Amino acid sequence: MHDVRTLIKLSTDFLTKRGCVDPRRSAEELLAAILKKKRMELYFDYDAPIEEKEVAQYREWIKRRGDKEPLAYILGEVEFLNLKLQVTPAVLIPRQETEILASLVLKELPEEAKEVWDLCTGSGCLGLAVKKTCPQTDVRLSDVSKEALAVAQANATQNSLEVDCLEGDLFAPFAGKKADVILCNPPYITLEEYEELEDEVRAFEPRGALVGGLDFYHRLAADLPTYLRPNGKAFLEIGTGQGEPLMEIFNQSHWKQRRYEKDWAGHDRFFFLEYQGPVD
Repeated sequence: MHDVRTLIKLSTDFLTKRGCVDPRRSAEELLAAILKKKRMELYFDYDAPIEEKEVAQYREWIKRRGDKEPLAYILGEVEFLNLKLQVTPAVLIPRQETEILASLVLKELPEEAKEVWDLCTGSGCLGLAVKKTCPQTDVRLSDVSKEALAVAQANATQNSLEVDCLEGDLFAPFAGKKADVILCNPPYITLEEYEELEDEVRAFEPRGALVGGLDFYHRLAADLPTYLRPNGKAFLEIGTGQGEPLMEIFNQSHWKQRRYEKDWAGHDRFFFLEYQGPVD
């Protein structure tokens, strides 16, 4: 019968040979999930025997990880702030940068904000984080992908959050409506950057949710004033080196405030706007 120590060592060696990122952590996370433990708890019972049915499940998951399938898709869920979110290949796996954006949004969210939209919602992580912390807000999630929207709705249900899920491209589902706050993590990497991504990202995560360059920001600059109330705010995730180009894209006089901030790695990552209202 196999024990925890042996399984982790064998799996780490296998994943290392397959060129997986952070092979030991992957081996530990998968085994911990099967045993229904936290990863660090494995070390408390390092010589504990593992049932054969659990070993069989573990081998299957390790093979998938060896084929470069992202850990989050194998496990089927991730933690995001104080939420547990389902993830499938229909949606991007929420990154730490997006979690930081959600935290910044919650710090700057106006107390009077009632209507919050999360465009290009994917898993729903941004909008659901707002709804969890500020239950008095009306949150609407939208995405052009029906499959992604189904994941977002499942995540809302799983976390007991009441939100509206609307299918359509950017502002298409919001004709005639206005919001106090608009969140958006659009496809923003260039095709050249996409080709440099890790194999597991290109092979498994949805390309349409990744590649877009500056195109979506030009569309947002044109349409945001139509859908934001005066003094409304927009919070966007952006790509490395896009801060200054976005300052030019959003250079119209109706913006009371516009600024970008960097992530912990020192890369441009977040862009904030405050709408003054129509300017004569």
